[in-house]
Amino acid sequence: MRAEQNAHGKQVAAAPKDEKAALVAQAKELSDQVKRAQQAVTAAEEHAHEVLSRIENIVIDEVPAGGEENFVTLRTHGQRPTFAFTPRDHLEIGEKLDAIDMERGTKVSGSRFYFLKGAGARLEYALMSLALERALDAGFIPMIPPTLVRPEVMEGTGFLGQHSDEVYRLEKQDLYLVGTSEVPLAGYHMGEILDLTAGAKRYAGWSTCYRSEAGSYGKDTRGIIRVHQFNKLEMFVYTTPEDAEAEHLRLVGMQERMLQDLGLAYRVIDVAAGDLGSSAARKYDIEAWVPTQDAYRELTSTSNCTTFQARRLDIRYRPDGGKTQHVATLNGTLATTRWIVALLETHQREDGSVVVPEVLRPYLGGLAVLEPVA
Repeated sequence: MRAEQNAHGKQVAAAPKDEKAALVAQAKELSDQVKRAQQAVTAAEEHAHEVLSRIENIVIDEVPAGGEENFVTLRTHGQRPTFAFTPRDHLEIGEKLDAIDMERGTKVSGSRFYFLKGAGARLEYALMSLALERALDAGFIPMIPPTLVRPEVMEGTGFLGQHSDEVYRLEKQDLYLVGTSEVPLAGYHMGEILDLTAGAKRYAGWSTCYRSEAGSYGKDTRGIIRVHQFNKLEMFVYTTPEDAEAEHLRLVGMQERMLQDLGLAYRVIDVAAGDLGSSAARKYDIEAWVPTQDAYRELTSTSNCTTFQARRLDIRYRPDGGKTQHVATLNGTLATTRWIVALLETHQREDGSVVVPEVLRPYLGGLAVLEPVA
């Protein structure tokens, strides 16, 4: 239609004066046809994009089939703690230590918000500092990323599909608050061709994270297990598709060493295909034992997203000087606020005090025991 419109325009310019009026009228009709066709094309493109964006990543063959309850336990580590007294839950301990203040968090911001104060704030800083030091030792570049991102970045990482109800949106600015620094770290190299000849690019993003956590989760509504705002140190890796599975196991190993050194009993699970989310081709969760819940609770996740995010965000590399290919991306938690739950409950004593794991003491000025506040 545009070609016809252009050809007609030349005909109008060259036409005798007495023929121009009719030709101009035809030109207007052609222009209107082009506009209508363009609107139809735009609508079709938007619909195609919306439908295609629902397609999730291809699951790696060895991943167990099924839903949330069909995970496979790969291994367990450590002895579950036992007590000669009735153990307190993390909120009761935190209140005795004057470390967690849910009441004022609710007063200021609403349900599922909290203040970490005193020993609680120091404990979180210690956890994050330990994790950052270990990430640096493993060759990760530390990052403090923005926590507001554009829609194309949030969509590109796969968080506007089945997880969209967990995401906070600032409608006036058309920006999203991130639930993990995975999102801005994935967008960091959006539209770029990376040089991976020297190996993978590894980043450790320290950020505040926000999740709407729609719905009720019973015991999870008490304390700081499932909250709207928390801090997290997230590992993020760009590598070749061939190296992605080995990198995935490397991230799990780093997580396990952290939990072992913190004296926590845990299990590593291979998450079933139906519980993976849209972007992960495989995900390992590490769940620590929480005594008062008599259950393992997730403390870390690490996902191999293969080329799914890179295709959507157009992130490529050039292998051996050949044709560009999409990179693989991986992510994994190295420390987050929820870890305080397992730490307080595992290392509590009858008088309400809590023994500080030795590995954290250098970050707490040598403090060995958190004592209740009178």
